[in-house]
Amino acid sequence: MIREDLRNVAIIAHVDHGKTTLVDEMLKQGGAFRENQVVEDRVMDSNDLERERGITILAKNTSVHYKGVKINIIDTPGHADFGGEVERALKMVNGVLLLVDAAEGPMPQTRFVLQKALELGHRIIVIVNKIDRPDARLDEIADEVLELLLDLDASEEQLESPILFCSGRSGTASLSQYEAGTDLVPLFDTILNYIPAPEGDPDDELQLLVSSIDYNEYVGRIAIGRVERGVIKQNQEVMVSDYHNSKEPYRGKIVNMYQIEGLNRVPADTASVGDIVCFSGIENITIGDTITSTTKVEPLPFVKISEPTVEMTFSVNDSPFAGREGKFVTSRQLRDRLFKELLKDVSLRVSETDTTESFIVSGRGEMHLSILIETMRREGFELSVSTPRVLFKEIDGKKCEPIERLSIDVPEEYMGTVMEKMGARKGEIVSMHPQGSRMRMEFLIPSRGLFGYRNEFMTDTKGDGILNTLFDSYQPYKGDIPRRASGSLISFETGEAVTYGLYNAQERGTLFIGAGTPVYEGMVVGASPKAEDLVVNVCKKKHVTNMRASGSDEALRLVTPRIFSLEESIEFLAEDELLEVTPKSLRIRKRILSNQLRAKQRNK
Repeated sequence: MIREDLRNVAIIAHVDHGKTTLVDEMLKQGGAFRENQVVEDRVMDSNDLERERGITILAKNTSVHYKGVKINIIDTPGHADFGGEVERALKMVNGVLLLVDAAEGPMPQTRFVLQKALELGHRIIVIVNKIDRPDARLDEIADEVLELLLDLDASEEQLESPILFCSGRSGTASLSQYEAGTDLVPLFDTILNYIPAPEGDPDDELQLLVSSIDYNEYVGRIAIGRVERGVIKQNQEVMVSDYHNSKEPYRGKIVNMYQIEGLNRVPADTASVGDIVCFSGIENITIGDTITSTTKVEPLPFVKISEPTVEMTFSVNDSPFAGREGKFVTSRQLRDRLFKELLKDVSLRVSETDTTESFIVSGRGEMHLSILIETMRREGFELSVSTPRVLFKEIDGKKCEPIERLSIDVPEEYMGTVMEKMGARKGEIVSMHPQGSRMRMEFLIPSRGLFGYRNEFMTDTKGDGILNTLFDSYQPYKGDIPRRASGSLISFETGEAVTYGLYNAQERGTLFIGAGTPVYEGMVVGASPKAEDLVVNVCKKKHVTNMRASGSDEALRLVTPRIFSLEESIEFLAEDELLEVTPKSLRIRKRILSNQLRAKQRNK
């Protein structure tokens, strides 16, 4: 049977190309909101971190109705570190909307998500978005997309994909770049005419693949998936199995079941072929499991999630200031929270170490792990994290490391600086092509070479450069790459930083703290331009005498300290340093806090 009253599509694109904004307009024009309803911008980016950073982290489902057809839409992340979310979302749909920025064109992440969609044989609708940008290159973009499809071995049908020209912000779409659209009707019509309707046998036994997991304190795990065949009912007895036989099939019961209407989950009694449903009641259910009837257990194959490439050690905070600002500080609370995250995030790995105080957490990149740290911090956790380390693999007896495909877009005058830095970090140039007064360059560079580079890049290009990365492959080890050229300024004693001490210390380097900041021995208070670490006394007060020299009462001028964000702090860390993360503060510290013990260690 073909469900003509249903279409399932995913929106895929590079980060910041306007997916979530376009979904906003589709919801408005698809009647998901009341006439007078007040709606936030980027309504699908529902958690605080997504709204602050302007990126989508979790794939989310929504739906609109058009001409009697329900269109299920899955908004996916555009950042490479959350690729696991995209891979899973693509299993639930029959076609994809590929969004490309009208000025930037296809970017590394566009290539990655498109390749996944082509491998699954999905039909593609190409949407050139942001056509109202003053620097839009409409003629060239369509050709660049076609070149990308050819490069990725697209089928004949996929090469004939329809192209629409949209402005997500204005909510318009048109089939011709020379005609301005008035609404999104051409887009809705193209989805109905081009994306195939779901097919399956509703009279056969039930089969459903779990593609996503949500978690709720009250009902536990909520599984989300598409019905491949048969009918699923509330209170139905089912079997849970997986394709790789990693666990014995077991019985379960569907307790609560919902379908998605607009932005809400609406209770449902039954769902048929092609419907995307959310249900709870089955313990230990995980992504990749298949729900079947009790009489016919046939698990469905599941896309293998890409392996993590970076790991960090998460430990209990043991600094002198531990427990002052956080609510959750013990190793048991840290362990429970990390393992709870595994219920939702399949790209993450957590393993225990020799001590109960620390855990090794592996993810898809620095961004992936820093989002987890930031989320935990906001929940009231205190912890310390190590520098990121890449995960090496042995392939054919050789030590291999992850290589990233780095795309850099900079004004031409900064090209020399970028090339010089890339050379030092073992980057190999793959391609270069000018775009107006700017230059787009692609490099293959070890993941290690990118640690700490983002800040440097922004300084080198005076904030005018664009940098994007994507995991490419594992290649033989490229040799040593220096981690950081500068040293650290380290606090000499525990106390409170005072203006006099800071004034003397600022001549030695760049400070990270201001007057009145509590510090402890071994805490990093600044960066030294030289390669070695320097111990400075920022708590030192001026000796008081009864003599008054002329000019001594003039205020001591302090340079504004440099305040790091979480990502910048992680990038700055040296091998012998940890980052102390609490709900209110970020402090960089040495692993060995005592200055004497550190000096002994160094002299060994």
